[in-house]
Order: sequence, then C-alpha cells, then structure tokens
Amino acid sequence: MKTIAIIPAGGVGKRLKAHVAKQYLLLNQLPVLVNTLLVFQKSKIVDEIILVLPHGDLDSAGNELRNKYGLKKVTKIIAGGKERQDSVRNGLAAVNDKCDLVLVHDAVRPFVTEKMIREVVAAAKVKGAASIGVKAKDTIKETGKDNVVECTIPRQNLWLTQTPQAFKLEILKKAYKKAYDDSFYGTDDASLIERMGMKVKMVTGSYDNIKITTPEDLTMARALIKDKSGEKMQISIGFGYDSHRFIGGRKLILGGVKIPFDMGLHGHSDADALLHAVCDALLGAAGAGDIGRHFPDTDPQYKNISSTVLLDRVRKIIADKGFAINNIDATIIMEKPRVAPFTDRIINNIARVLKIPATAVNIKAKTNEGMGFVGRGEGIAVTAVATLSKE
Repeated sequence: MKTIAIIPAGGVGKRLKAHVAKQYLLLNQLPVLVNTLLVFQKSKIVDEIILVLPHGDLDSAGNELRNKYGLKKVTKIIAGGKERQDSVRNGLAAVNDKCDLVLVHDAVRPFVTEKMIREVVAAAKVKGAASIGVKAKDTIKETGKDNVVECTIPRQNLWLTQTPQAFKLEILKKAYKKAYDDSFYGTDDASLIERMGMKVKMVTGSYDNIKITTPEDLTMARALIKDKSGEKMQISIGFGYDSHRFIGGRKLILGGVKIPFDMGLHGHSDADALLHAVCDALLGAAGAGDIGRHFPDTDPQYKNISSTVLLDRVRKIIADKGFAINNIDATIIMEKPRVAPFTDRIINNIARVLKIPATAVNIKAKTNEGMGFVGRGEGIAVTAVATLSKE
C-alpha cells in the first residue's frame, strides 16, 4: 500500500510569540520542521511527503530541504491556507489517486517516532482511520458559569489526541468534502471522520510527543533533547562595555528608566549606556557580533530610538540561535547622580523586556573615586556580563 504523509507547517507561531515561525526555530541545531521531516524521511513505511508551508516560503524551501537536509521524499511543497484545516485540505488536493493511506502530522511535533508511524498506519489499514494519543493522567472537570465545577469526568476513557493520524484516502477525502460543504472546522482531522459517524481507532503514543506552540513547550522540547542525547548543557559567557559623555538638553536614561539629573548622555539613540552594554554582552555570548553591527549609528531609523526596543530585538536574535538567558550582571560607574534608588525599577524593566525572572538580573553602581573622565563627571562607563545556555 502506498502511504503519503502530509505535513502542515503553514502557521506563523502566534502563541509562541517568537521572532520567527515556530517551525523554523532551532532544536538540536536544526529547525523544528527539519527534525520532524527527517523521521518521515527515514521511515520505511512512508513513500512520499507533501509539505505545506506559508506562501512566502515556497520559493526558497524546496532546494534547501532536498539538498541541504537530504529530504528526497518531499515530492511536493504546497502553499498553506488560513487555518490548519485549510492547509491540510490543500495538501490533500495534491495527493494522487494511486495513494492508499494518508498520514497527517503536525510539523511542530518533532518527537514522533518510526514506531508511532508504523502502529498508526497498521491500525488505519484495518479500521480506516486511526490516531496516536495518550491517556489523560490528570483529573478533568467540566465547569459552567464563573468556572464553577459542574461535574468530574471519569478519565479512564479519556485520551489526549496527538498526531500522526492515518486514514484511507477515500475516507479522508469524503470527510473533508462534507466538512467544507457544512462550513465545519474541526480541531483535528479525526474529528472530521467522527462527525460522519465513522470510528477512529486510538493508538497509544508517547507523552514526549509534544506539540511546540508556547514558550514552555520549546523549553520542554530542549530539555527532552538533552535527556535523550545525554549531552551536557552548553554555557556561553559574554562581556559588554559602553561609555557616553554627559551633555545638556537630554534626559538621562539608564536601563530604560528616566533618572532625574540636569544632564543626559550623548548618542545616536537614547544613549542608554547600561542597555547597550547588556546588549553587547548578550550578543557576545551568542557569537552574534555587537550592537553596532545590528543597529549602526549611521542608520537614521535608530535616531533617538529607545534602547529597550534594541534590547528586545537582541533577545529575539539570541533566541533564534537557540540560546536561553541564565543571568546578567552589570556595573554602572559614574560619580553622580546616585543610581541606587532606581536599581529595582531598572532590574524589573530589563527582566520584563528579556522575559526572564528579576532574580536573574543584578545591577551594581560604583563611583570611580574621582579618577579619569568618570571621576571628573564627564561621562559614564558600564560593564556587563551575560551567561547563556544552549541545548
């Protein structure tokens, strides 16, 4: 029997709130999507793969997937639709009639295994439709108004549905036709089969077969990779330094917080020397250059820009490289004004922008004992150290 896998990857990752679509985030040094596709590429059961991508990714995807990653089974790359169901429908339209069974699997479930594929296909051959899933472990309650519990649902027969799901081609096509005739959207492909009165066989999968849709999912996925590989966590350290001279007629901004003073700092942006040093420390730890490379002071778009915006962009840059922030330690060196009364606000602001706990940020303030340009009150110097971890 000929089996074709449809892999919908047409989403933009809104729930993850990442800098790039979730299917392209790095996991084990590869995009999440590639981790998933490699399992189907190696499967002896799968004959072809139809990949469904955002429309804007079609031109570049084909050669990279086939040549760089050796995904020769990807025979067609189709543009996705508005919803997941629309994307699967587009992929289904590209399946030729010589196909017997269709597998549908979420691109962002990279921990699928050959065993899951084999067992769900075997069940679909007999029953016509099957889905991987796991038994519910938690007690499930149904609530009504104001979230008041109305009943506790017996969990012995409850399953958490996953993918892959497998179907005989004619059954899935019939289910999709009826769904669109009725303007019905289901939460998975199996639900379209069920509403026709047909049975779907549940096949035990794995609790590791997670779908990456939130930042917590990505953290869990990276932990699973470490656990399976037995590799130790990679720790990177970066150092940042910045200095600016004082100038009249500008606000003094440090750590995104306005500090009362009769002078501010001279610079192309808001001249927040603290955040500039932190940005350089983060970029250095990630091996991603420095702040001048990413946000040059010759570019008018950065004129007077808030450095909290730059810090947020740096956060996205290092996240896209697979790094997580462990901690930041910075030292502000200037004679006056006193920064100590504002350190809590600065710490909380940096933690908010970087989406890390405030306990992971430490700010110290020192004078230079009257020595040098800092001691003469001509300007400010800041040093920062950042540590990052990576799977």
